[in-house]
Amino acid sequence: MAVRMDLFDSPDYYQLDELLNEEHLMVRSAVRDYVKTSISPIIEDYAQRAEFPQQIVKQLGDLGCFGPTVPVEYGGGGLDYISYGIMMQELERGDSGVRSTASVQGSLVMHPIFAYGSEEQKKKYLPKLASGEWLGCFGLTEPNHGSDPGGMLTNIKDAGDHVILNGAKMWISNAPHAQVAVVWAKNEEGKIVGVIVERGMEGFSTPTTHNKWSLRASATGELVFDNVKVPKENILPNVIGLKGPLGCLSKARYGIAWGALGAAMDCYDTALRYSKERVQFGKPIGGFQLQQKKLAEMITEITKAQLLVWRLGVLMNQGKATPAQISMAKRNSCEIATQIARDARQMLGGMGITGEYSVMRHMMNLESVITYEGTHDIHLLITGMDITGMNAFK
Repeated sequence: MAVRMDLFDSPDYYQLDELLNEEHLMVRSAVRDYVKTSISPIIEDYAQRAEFPQQIVKQLGDLGCFGPTVPVEYGGGGLDYISYGIMMQELERGDSGVRSTASVQGSLVMHPIFAYGSEEQKKKYLPKLASGEWLGCFGLTEPNHGSDPGGMLTNIKDAGDHVILNGAKMWISNAPHAQVAVVWAKNEEGKIVGVIVERGMEGFSTPTTHNKWSLRASATGELVFDNVKVPKENILPNVIGLKGPLGCLSKARYGIAWGALGAAMDCYDTALRYSKERVQFGKPIGGFQLQQKKLAEMITEITKAQLLVWRLGVLMNQGKATPAQISMAKRNSCEIATQIARDARQMLGGMGITGEYSVMRHMMNLESVITYEGTHDIHLLITGMDITGMNAFK
């Protein structure tokens, strides 16, 4: 296996590092060093083989990338949202699948247990999830209900001291290796509740999803519930309704807004370096107008997106960020990253489709990132509803 050298040099055209404090810079340095030493050298091989590098779970836990905003008393990092965003940016700069592993664990598993769980649930699950001893997953999307989660069919029925869970979820990151799943289901009144399902419960299985062209180094699967007995103490007591899972999605979308930007930065950095080295017609291709146009547009969009996510991070820290503002940043980062990956691939010519460079892997990964946690079109409609006051979903 050829080890790819990670020469990444982070773009900062508007000197935005001056907006970051010392803690932010330390967090970034730690995660960037980890990606350079432990992710970049191996990730291409794992992606080519469509295999999840399971060793990263404990590594990410040790690094503090699981639930960094969760209070220290529950095993989290007690950090602010800009630190969290920076972590996701650096992880996705390595690979979207690696960032997905951290996003799901922190925003979709630890956050609902912290925000909606009982004290007993927090103490039981959060420290193990934070350390990477346990991996978690989040069950919302169903085979027939993606963008419209309110139509879910997964349900629980009261059976005395426990409930009986039936249904199925799909496109679930981490599912094949998860010890615990936060699952959203309808109760007998038709109201959505969250339940914590543990591996080993009879009737609970997690078939792996194969034949993906995207997120190949990430483990994806289904959650299947066939009369699963779940103790009532595993129901999240402090939330009822769609606002439960949607609150989790807002946290995850925030991380993706930073994360996709990391993938964009990596593609830009790769294309810029290549343009200075690749000689055609007697000079480096970076000297030709059309290549400069591509690079200039890339760095412009990256800079705009950096300002957008930084400001969103400030609003998150102040408790002022709205779900619609988060939607705008998620959609924007995914859109510019996808375009930058495609332009970078073109600049690299035939080399752009090989595993020698990260660009094609990012390009394929981003096709998933632009879809999950709300598609491009759904986020446009969320913004549209926010500014007009009119709901186009109905």
